[in-house]
Amino acid sequence: MSDTRTREPGEVFGPRMTLFADMLSVGLATAAACLPLLTAPAALSTACAVLRGAREDQPVTAGRYFALLWGRLRAGDLAAGAAALAGALLFAADLALAGAGLPGAPLFAVTAAAIGACATVVALRACARPESLDDWPTALRAAANDAVRDPGGSGLVLLAVATAAVCAWVLVPLAFLAPGPLALALTAVDVRRTPRAGAGRGSPAPGG
Repeated sequence: MSDTRTREPGEVFGPRMTLFADMLSVGLATAAACLPLLTAPAALSTACAVLRGAREDQPVTAGRYFALLWGRLRAGDLAAGAAALAGALLFAADLALAGAGLPGAPLFAVTAAAIGACATVVALRACARPESLDDWPTALRAAANDAVRDPGGSGLVLLAVATAAVCAWVLVPLAFLAPGPLALALTAVDVRRTPRAGAGRGSPAPGG
């Protein structure tokens, strides 16, 4: 990967800026793919998979994104989208009830917010897991385990979500770019605990 850290002769921008531009194009593609709502989990999972491929020098392009997404829109992916949509609607209904002035509303609102935050972290970390490409139950179990074992990473996920939400609130058109940085953040949180595929190639085996 050393050759990716330097600019080629005549190259204006370095590889980091190129990856940033590719990430934005993937983000736009993800935003478009999320519009049917039921496809949102698969769309975000595919974005994470495409960005993760940059570690193996695979192309990070909207074309590769759509090719990978088209090949994985199966019943399981749509079921995951339906479950995510139902959870979001339930959470919104709970907050609406809490805001209606019911007895114990403040405590109910705090509890609902905590549960919603935990569910959001697990769901987003599941999208970043490689298993989400073909096995959502396994990805969710692994994500729940990661959320418990890696609270720092879970905090980073919540921070990424809050940042994306604030950017979209301040300037609505940024909502169409937010999925790219969000997917990049989720992927970074996931891979930061995973050794690179080629990390051990140049190092001697233990005892060797």
